[in-house]
Order: sequence, then C-alpha cells, then structure tokens
Amino acid sequence: MNASPRPPLYQIGGHVQSIYPSFFRKVEIPYERERLELEDGDFLDLDWYRTGSRKLMVVTHGLEGNSHRPYVTALLKLFGEHGFDGLGWNCRSCSGEMNRLPRFYHHGDSEDLRKVVEYALSRGGYEGVFLSGSSMGGSLTLRLLAEFPERLPKEVSGAFVGSVPLDVYDASKELDKPYKRFYMKRFLRKLGEKLKTKEAMFPDNPLLNCEGYHRIRNFVDFDNRFTAPIHGYADAFDFYARASTKPLLGRIEVPVMIVQALNDPFLGKECYDVGRSCNPNVKLVITPSGGHVGFMEAGELYTWTERKALEFYLSEVGG
Repeated sequence: MNASPRPPLYQIGGHVQSIYPSFFRKVEIPYERERLELEDGDFLDLDWYRTGSRKLMVVTHGLEGNSHRPYVTALLKLFGEHGFDGLGWNCRSCSGEMNRLPRFYHHGDSEDLRKVVEYALSRGGYEGVFLSGSSMGGSLTLRLLAEFPERLPKEVSGAFVGSVPLDVYDASKELDKPYKRFYMKRFLRKLGEKLKTKEAMFPDNPLLNCEGYHRIRNFVDFDNRFTAPIHGYADAFDFYARASTKPLLGRIEVPVMIVQALNDPFLGKECYDVGRSCNPNVKLVITPSGGHVGFMEAGELYTWTERKALEFYLSEVGG
C-alpha cells in the first residue's frame, strides 16, 4: 500500500476529505443487534458481524456517531474478510434509542467499552480481541488500554486508532476557530436535541435544564454547563485535563498505532505528539492528508487507514 494516503483528486484539502466520506461513503454489513443490560439500569446496543471466528474486532465510533457509520462498518467488513468476527457498539444515546439515565457518554469514560469487551469474551469465547476507534472512539480505546492496564483482559492484543483528540482542550479550541465553527455548531445542535429529550425525561433534574441553550457558542460553554456537572467533573477544564489520553500513553502494554492527518480540521498541534511518553508499544504515524476520519483513496473500497489497520495487525500484533 502507499506510504501515505493519496486522496481522490476531487477531495482537495482537509475539509473535503473529512466531509465527503461522512455524507457520501456507504458500506453496509449484515448486523445482528443485541442489547446489553448494565448494572446501573442503563443499556448498550451491540451490533454483531459474525463470521464464525475465534478472533474479534471491536470498533468504537466517534462523538455523535454510531455503529452504522462507514468508518465502523468498512473496518469490520475488511477484518471479517481476514478471519474476524466484528462488533460495532453504540455509546449511550447513540443507537437510535435514548438511554435511560440522566448521564450520557464522553471522552473520559471507557468503562462502557470495558463492559462490552468483557461481555463479548464471556459470550463468544474469543481467543483474541483487537480494538479500533476513530476520533472520540480512539480516545475511549486508548483510555481502556492505559488507565488500568492491569485490568485489561489478556485476550486484548492491541489497537489501531485514528484522528484522535489526544488533548481534548486543544481540539475544542481548534473547532472554535471562525472557519471551523460549522463543525462545532453541528455537534452542538445534535447534542442539544438529545438534551431536550433528556429534559423531558427528567424534568426535575436541574443539570438537564436547557433554558438558554441557544446562547452556548462552543464546547467550553457546553462542557461547563452539561458534561462536567452531569459526569462529576469540577468544570470544563477539569474534564479536559482528566479526559485527555495523552498523559496516559506511557502506561500502554500492548501494541498500538495512532494515525493523525496534518490537515485534520479537528486537531490542534498538541494532538500530534505523544507528550512525555517514550513507550515503545505506541507508534504514532502522521500523514500529510486524510482529513478527520477520512483517508479515502481513488478506486479503493477501503480507506488508507482501514488497510493500514489490517497491515499493522498482521505485521505487529497477531501475525
């Protein structure tokens, strides 16, 4: 494969390379849905792509994504062609049905992913599990590997992640730049719609009061008002500090590849290095193009990163 992505000629620049795949790329696979009931009374919807394998690929979607996004389905399809079962799971509120509790999901909480992996192992008897995630899904994947490495199931052999906001505050500042705010506005609109649903579900919960929501202009405003108090952080900046995976990378004990595109409109400069980590298990690849969760190439069904993920697994993880 090419050493770096060669985007189609019509995909000029990071914005087009990010937006085009999100709206126009379609890769469908035959999912089987299963609901995982959680001990706290909530649920997670799991979408299985079964091939009859003893190896499993688990893919985590990004902020306000879901298991049907093409960067999830295509990766599961590709790995399915190479002897894997696949599992695309949906974060709370992202499966098409609102979750039951006041809380949502966020960059700093990988415990739901842990529950998914542990459940899959208990149910499927898998001998090996490989993880992947894009954007926020990459954050959750890295956090699962790094936060409590001693609790990681022994079957988890490694991970491939891309377009990851390793420094969450730096990424939030990047999307607050005037020529990028249309991304933020889209996120805030979708999150606002969910919050209004939550407000109707829990009318007496002051943390879900949406009055004046139209005055929220950026993620700092949103995270100060909703993310932090709902999920137990002091404020937005406490959330950013504790939710960022960059300080944790030195703890990872399995092979990991992180791919970031220099023209990714979502990432600031702090997202292009691994900080003080000199961890030989963590390989950072920076490409000149690809956009945010894009990386399409002319004439290819699979993106450069999807094929890179398989190459990384075959050469450095599972053989």
